[in-house]
Amino acid sequence: MARVLLLALSIAALVSGKEDPVQWTLSPVNNITQIAPGNKAYFQLKATIQPGWHLYSPTTPPGGPIITKIRLSDNPVLASYNVYRPQPVRKLDPNFQIDTETYTAQAVFLIEATTSKSASAASTIEASVRYQACTDVKCLPPVKKTASSEISFLAGAPAGSFSIPRDYALVPAAPSANPTPISGSAAPPARVPERNNEPLLPFLLTAFGFGLAALFTPCVFPMIPITVSFFLNQSGSSTSGEKSGGWKQALVFCLGIIVLFTGLGFLVTAIAGPFGVVQLGSSPWVNGFIAIVFFVFGLSLLGAFELRLPSGLLTKLNSASQTGGYAGTLLMGLTFSLTSFACIGPIVGPLLIASVQSKGAQPVAGMLAFAAGLAAPFFLLALFPSYLQKLPRSGGWMVRVKIVLGFIVLAVMLKYLSNVDQVLQTYWLTRERFLAAWIVLFALPGLYLLGLLPMEGIKKDDRLGVSRALIASLFMIFSISLMPGLFGGRLGDLDAFVPEASGTVFGNSAVQAASAPGSYFKNQLDSALAAARQQNKLVLVNFTGYACTNCHWMKANMFPRPEIQTALKDMIVVDLYTDGTDADSERNQKLEDQKFSTVSIPFYAILDADQNVIATFPQLTRNPQEFLSFLQSKPGARQQSTAMLR
Repeated sequence: MARVLLLALSIAALVSGKEDPVQWTLSPVNNITQIAPGNKAYFQLKATIQPGWHLYSPTTPPGGPIITKIRLSDNPVLASYNVYRPQPVRKLDPNFQIDTETYTAQAVFLIEATTSKSASAASTIEASVRYQACTDVKCLPPVKKTASSEISFLAGAPAGSFSIPRDYALVPAAPSANPTPISGSAAPPARVPERNNEPLLPFLLTAFGFGLAALFTPCVFPMIPITVSFFLNQSGSSTSGEKSGGWKQALVFCLGIIVLFTGLGFLVTAIAGPFGVVQLGSSPWVNGFIAIVFFVFGLSLLGAFELRLPSGLLTKLNSASQTGGYAGTLLMGLTFSLTSFACIGPIVGPLLIASVQSKGAQPVAGMLAFAAGLAAPFFLLALFPSYLQKLPRSGGWMVRVKIVLGFIVLAVMLKYLSNVDQVLQTYWLTRERFLAAWIVLFALPGLYLLGLLPMEGIKKDDRLGVSRALIASLFMIFSISLMPGLFGGRLGDLDAFVPEASGTVFGNSAVQAASAPGSYFKNQLDSALAAARQQNKLVLVNFTGYACTNCHWMKANMFPRPEIQTALKDMIVVDLYTDGTDADSERNQKLEDQKFSTVSIPFYAILDADQNVIATFPQLTRNPQEFLSFLQSKPGARQQSTAMLR
């Protein structure tokens, strides 16, 4: 409604006649027009505003009127530039229901430009401004104006001593195609090295273990003796021999498995792209799709229905795989992988999702390790067929594995449903509801294994063995251990996977408790910098996410530590969420990319009130002393504190 009213006022202004209440001029600060190549040049862009009129600051929050946008036209003598805005007047606009930022009478914007080292000839610097002028009763349509100033270059020209006043703030959105450098830097910052939160080897071993675990699913285990016997028959060997000639067929079969799953890894890598972790990991649509897939898999494993590939496709694949030779065996491996996906999918899914939390080809490496774990027993049993006779027989235990896996898959599904809830900020899946559902979902397999939940795989007169009782006890203990979380208790590492308690800001209760009033902000960097100037403190900028597990872990387990809270008392803390669907998240992610050349989260930076970078910390850490040392960084220690990133 407010936008409609604004449009109507603009049209009325057009009808009433042309008005031009704002005049713009561009001039060098202190009339310094001669610059040494590579030095900084400072310009003031002055808006002279007629009485009764006002225009809106570049940092007016989104969802309101049209803001003032300033940019310099492309010029080979300029390497980069920053725009700073003066302190505006903030007040609530009743039409937009937000605090707008306005200027009246006069506004002087400052432009800090870094000149090219190769600049030599004199040049005209042109600034373009798009803005909207309004009174209390009408607004003019947005207009674009330009203003220009001359600059010349002389080697050895003295550098000016001008510095940006403290009451000026950097305009966050970069108007240039070039990355905007950090205030006080002579050039754009170097790219922050991306570091995986976990080493690659443990991930590969985990993926290999997942592949071995997939062998014990009902879709795979019964096929082991049948498939290996096929290899032996092809080579004329028997299951009683110590060594077999069927290893070549088995090797080709394993290659078919590896090709399919590694191809899946390549597909995920291509979709994720260079910054896939944020776009895929936090997208509500991706998380919602994953939740639906896991829900379907879970119900299928619990016996609600059976997932099958189209019969026509299976018939064609089976016919092709029976042609004999190595080509037929390769197709047999592909067919086996596809037909077993109903059971393997719930295991592959979390592995793929975990793999996109690192850049590069980790999904490919993860799927390669998974496929190797799944395929290795087929090859080894074909090489040593006598061990086939020692495999446990298929039976009721496989049905029990399927049922238990179904409950676990439904629990994992809730995690991705929670991601959707947090990113969209609907807050209906609260911590209490989430944990209540998890308590039930992890108690049900325990009750089932104890024979107290009538489902297939366990009969009333079945004897309760030691192994079944032990596994049931583990599920029951885990379920009970979640109960303190319903009443505000901490759950350790599990806090990273569940929503924060009601009344706190996504794990920031510890941060808010440590911070003095007016020392914690969410998505308000300018306000945090203003508070830093008033209180003479440094600013801890926390680029974080609603659906970022590692971010939640840091907030739940690192920030509450006494020594960390003590350090936070001397700082202004601002959380900048980058993975939401709102304008704040888009602006925060763009700021992180432009200022630090990364979009990874969590990412921490300590700034002074003038936005000079003191130190950066680009990842999760479980070492409190390491994080405390970062928080204790002081001005002048930038080179030393960033050295740890190399």
